[in-house]
Amino acid sequence: MKIAVDAMGGDHAPEVVIQGVERARDELKDVEFLLYGDETKIRPLIKNDERLTLVHTTEKINSDDEPVRAIRTKKNASMVLAAQAVKNGEADACFSLGSTGALLAAGLFIVGRIKGIDRPGLMPTLPTLDGRGFNMLDVGANAENRAAQLIQYAIMGDFYARDVRGIKAPRIGLLNNGTEANKGDELHQTTYQLLSELPGIDFIGNVESDSLLRGVADVVVTDGFTGNATLKAIEGTAKSIMHLVKDAIMNGGVKGKLGGLLLQKQVRGIASTFDVSSYGGAVLLGLKAPVVKAHGGADADAVYYTVKQIDAMVKGQTLTKVVDWFSAHPVTAPKD
Repeated sequence: MKIAVDAMGGDHAPEVVIQGVERARDELKDVEFLLYGDETKIRPLIKNDERLTLVHTTEKINSDDEPVRAIRTKKNASMVLAAQAVKNGEADACFSLGSTGALLAAGLFIVGRIKGIDRPGLMPTLPTLDGRGFNMLDVGANAENRAAQLIQYAIMGDFYARDVRGIKAPRIGLLNNGTEANKGDELHQTTYQLLSELPGIDFIGNVESDSLLRGVADVVVTDGFTGNATLKAIEGTAKSIMHLVKDAIMNGGVKGKLGGLLLQKQVRGIASTFDVSSYGGAVLLGLKAPVVKAHGGADADAVYYTVKQIDAMVKGQTLTKVVDWFSAHPVTAPKD
């Protein structure tokens, strides 16, 4: 297996990228890496170049670049070359910590969509209180969706949860403003009906946002606008909770600091619950090969887990199963 890496994307690249890749390389003996980026910055960071091939380029896509234009004009950017390697069959997958919009554009225009998938969806794995986590898509690849596309997300999310997360019968939920079958607008009511009639998945019905962190579903299906807003609300809430806990300890005088010391293990447990680095990156599902976006502020651990995530997808032949399913069921996700 070969994984193409945009070594220059992200807030702390290329240091954390190389550290995470080398850790994964040392554990996964059958994985090779193509590293795209500035050799003068990357080479000094490499401790062992076994199964690492460095492709030099000084061009990269910046966070303030217009995504589609950047992909089309910066032909030698590290992200573009990584995606091109996948298209050309030189790599089985690629990932980046860089611009989300640019990676989405690279996935669509370079790697390409699976036949039968209207619009790929962006899917992260998010935390739950029991530590199992859940997948949610779409969280921002599309501003709006049709019911047929949400059906496609449910099917792809089901395959991913089985292959990568090892869940035998993933519970599929539709994010809505109530649990009743008749809740929501026309999009949600139509999607609910189609999911109810879809064989081979465990559709549990509508789920509300206040139950997501309690693990009500393994895969949550939603439109891109709602998914993105929900994702940011979860991230913001987690950060706020940890800020309040820290503030209470630091500004609570002697008693507060003593209490913090006594509860140190428990506080670390809370922080660990909301730490998503061990889940890897967000997958752009619906493309011909795995394209994964890790958080721009990711550390070396997050990069390591992203590589393991890709390894599981490729070895589990997740996308091959998706392709086969849609080839055999072309009418299951009808145009609406």
